[in-house]
Amino acid sequence: MSQKNVPMLRIPTATYRLQFNYQFAFSDAVKIIPYLYDLGITDIYSSPYFMACKGSIHGYDIVDHNRLNPEIGTEEEYNKLIDELHRLDMGQILDIVPNHMCIANKNNTWWMDVLENGPSSIYSDFFDIDWTPVKKELKNKVLLPFLGDQYGTVLENGELKLSFEEGSFFIRYYDNLFPIRPQTYIHILEHRINDLKKLVKDDSPSLMEFLSIITALKNLPSFLETALEKINERNREKGVAKKRLWTLYCEDIEIMSFINKNIDIFNGIKGDPKSFDLLDRLLSEQIYRLSYWPVATEEINYRRFFDINDLGAIRMENPAVFEETHKLLFRLIRERKITGLRVDHPDGLYNPSEYFYRLQQNCFRNIMLDYMENIKRDVALPYGDKFAEAAISNRYEEMLTADPESKPFYIVGEKILIKSERMPEEWPIFSTTGYVFLNSLNGIFIETRNAKVFEGIYSGFIKCRMNYQDMVYDNKKLIMKAAMASEINTLGNYLNRISEKNRHTRDFTLNSLIEAIMEVIAYFPVYRTYINNLEVIERDRLYIDFAVSKAKRRNPSVNTSIFDFLHNVLLLKLPDTMIEDDKNECLDFVLRFQQVTGPVMAKGVEDTTFYIYNRLLSLNEVGGSPDRFGTPMETFHGQNIERSKFWPHALITSSTHDSKRSDDTRARINVLSEIPVQWRAHLLNWSKLNKNKKIAVEGQIVPGRNEEYFFYQTLIGAWPISEMDEETYENFKSRIKDYMLKSTREAKVHTSWTNPNALYEEAMIIFIENAMRNIPENAFLKSFIPFQKMISHYGTYNSLSQTLLKITSPGVPDFYQGTELWNFSLVDPDNRRPVDYDARIRILEEIKRQESLMLPSEIARELTVNKEDGRIKMYLIYKSLGYRRANKVLFEQGEYIFLETFGECADNVCAFARRYRNTVMLSIVPRFFTRLSKTVEDLPFGIDTWNDSVVAVPSEKTGTKYRNIFTGEVLITNNYSGVTGLSLAEVFKDFPVALLDMII
Repeated sequence: MSQKNVPMLRIPTATYRLQFNYQFAFSDAVKIIPYLYDLGITDIYSSPYFMACKGSIHGYDIVDHNRLNPEIGTEEEYNKLIDELHRLDMGQILDIVPNHMCIANKNNTWWMDVLENGPSSIYSDFFDIDWTPVKKELKNKVLLPFLGDQYGTVLENGELKLSFEEGSFFIRYYDNLFPIRPQTYIHILEHRINDLKKLVKDDSPSLMEFLSIITALKNLPSFLETALEKINERNREKGVAKKRLWTLYCEDIEIMSFINKNIDIFNGIKGDPKSFDLLDRLLSEQIYRLSYWPVATEEINYRRFFDINDLGAIRMENPAVFEETHKLLFRLIRERKITGLRVDHPDGLYNPSEYFYRLQQNCFRNIMLDYMENIKRDVALPYGDKFAEAAISNRYEEMLTADPESKPFYIVGEKILIKSERMPEEWPIFSTTGYVFLNSLNGIFIETRNAKVFEGIYSGFIKCRMNYQDMVYDNKKLIMKAAMASEINTLGNYLNRISEKNRHTRDFTLNSLIEAIMEVIAYFPVYRTYINNLEVIERDRLYIDFAVSKAKRRNPSVNTSIFDFLHNVLLLKLPDTMIEDDKNECLDFVLRFQQVTGPVMAKGVEDTTFYIYNRLLSLNEVGGSPDRFGTPMETFHGQNIERSKFWPHALITSSTHDSKRSDDTRARINVLSEIPVQWRAHLLNWSKLNKNKKIAVEGQIVPGRNEEYFFYQTLIGAWPISEMDEETYENFKSRIKDYMLKSTREAKVHTSWTNPNALYEEAMIIFIENAMRNIPENAFLKSFIPFQKMISHYGTYNSLSQTLLKITSPGVPDFYQGTELWNFSLVDPDNRRPVDYDARIRILEEIKRQESLMLPSEIARELTVNKEDGRIKMYLIYKSLGYRRANKVLFEQGEYIFLETFGECADNVCAFARRYRNTVMLSIVPRFFTRLSKTVEDLPFGIDTWNDSVVAVPSEKTGTKYRNIFTGEVLITNNYSGVTGLSLAEVFKDFPVALLDMII
């Protein structure tokens, strides 16, 4: 069974990421769909838009998977967007969030039910909660670290308020709402009960009803009951009791007054600590334990998304969770409103392979349901029979048996690969979201031969030499101790239970097991392994062997038997005598261990080390290896060839919503790698000019040398390309301040998110303000601006080259919103600022109008001369995506051929061909522009630049004609000293990059 036999499988040609939120709704997207179509985009790539927390700008804090986010639009508005996509035969890839939900929101009814009913909640198994943690006080409770201060202080400040709403009691803490366990309502209702009896007659119907409700609450099944019959009884009876109580409250003024008075009493009086005893006792009997937020690092007993307390992990491995969280999604797929999926952070799943299999199976089922609804009874189905709906679910397994590589629905996973790591081949998806390509592409614009001199500049300026690998180890340890200690402690507790079952391992202490786990994770070379049964494949075995071996060597004083025990458990080398339940417990530990290594890697490397190791910031990108100074050209071509063979439909990108910097920002910083001597001279000069702008705080100068080095690179990359008026400049300065504050906290050296150093941060902001003061006397800006303009000049050409390579390389090119013009964004939230689509629509219309009035070569030259306005980048995207859409088969199935270059500037070019039957395309771009143009004013083309340089073509036949898609010029191959090819001086005569189509 091949993929082409599956109805409605849609492979996108080019995608465009849209960030939906209250600032950009469905109705806004409808207006730009025709523009995106004209640009050459075939599929929008939507951020999550299921119901999230109010005001969310990213949509990953979902509270209800089965409702559209009302801040983004109604279902009617959503359908208008879908209708517009369908009108233009465009598709939609949706970013989905299977790992977690926001739990700090009353709209998350599942979590609210867990907090009210504990283990007896029908949703207790939906969330990854350890009901029997190491800390005995938390048995059958959930630690909620949402308080801004110590519990006692918050309580006696009167910040925790008891309230009564529609028959239910709650605790309010500002915007947070926590339900009261129904059995404990009696503490509130029975308080001063004799006073109530004195007010009303003994035979009062209201009093009798009130006492009856109290009796009903006392007789509710325990919150520890897990038998389905008792759970149903509890839910039914508490619902009836609440309804009765609310009715009585609304109808009887004395009951209302009595309850309101008790609420006031429980809420205490600020300044009278004893008055809060009642509320304290009530809180002590709840399912949850409210605590000061830093407590989460050590004692939290629900699994989080990374270290974010507000995001609770859900147990997607539970079939009921899968079914409940995907209802709306599968309906939209069945209705053909969603044609592809991007799965957020699959590494956080208990069993990613199982999840992707189940996801594909259900996508297939819903595709077939829709297909069946739209065919006539007498028309044969693709499989040669007419099968009923009940049989559809079995068809996916049959399809996989016939063709294991079959994938009926377009799905990509946000998987971060390290160095030479490959994506798990067993995942039934179309590969990753493109970070391997991003880093490889970026790397070929870095002058690798200058690695040593750049290292000397960096270490000389910061006055110390940093070892990147040691820093990664240290920062992963820091994360495990400071931010994720609770997750590590939980793993240690599970491992301790295993060790206790064997006489040879029972003497291992809990602390020693925790330390061993930390050491192994600190040396783990990849985000995670993917063991999902008792068989361990060689790929995963090698990673575990490496980590344990390194941990042993690092800790010679630790008894090696502890590491050997952990090693055996991770590799599931279990005694033959071990019973099945104990084997499953070991497997469960391994699966949980795998869920932790990824967040530790992400937080320790991406969110810590990448803000400390600042040698060349353009290398510090998600999935990158900053210790490697650039990418060899053969590596780039090799990866493209591999992708064309094995993952031809993978997303490839250069900017995303998670990027540390936009592609245009990185392209500028890359130029520094070409001119280390100039960089060093300016760096030292700027530091000297800004020395008197620094402030001493507690014996240290702010900013430190490393942060100052970071600051100058940031300014070089992010400085706007056009002239700024006063307001624009102040806005830019504010962006830099916000970014530097975030980066300094992420580094966790002088300040952090969990322990902000206000004095240090204030001194940093003062330094930035003074360094960027826009006055004639500011010698730093006088020196900086001309140098930055020079870097920007070369950086724009880098940007154009990498954009064309992305569009023409194997894979599906993805564009992040707004990047079709120059975009010098930094990490989120900076890269999530609103996009001016009106301006972009006008620019594209102007380009199309020019096409009707001018020759392509004239347009190309004019755009190049005026490249600062960004039209040249949009023109490149518009023309090359148009070509790609018209030659879809070439890019989806065509072979990849890297092209050799010869001559004086051979190293300054990246070139390859795509060939499918008689259709041939050449993609040729320059790099290392500082070597090509003698002055900033020189354009990087023409005979004076390229001299005798030639690019070889796939055919040895001379006289072959190629049309330049950007300029309309026709180029003819010739023989150059035995090489059949094209002169680069001719190729780049009128435009900085070339996309050539062979004329048959």
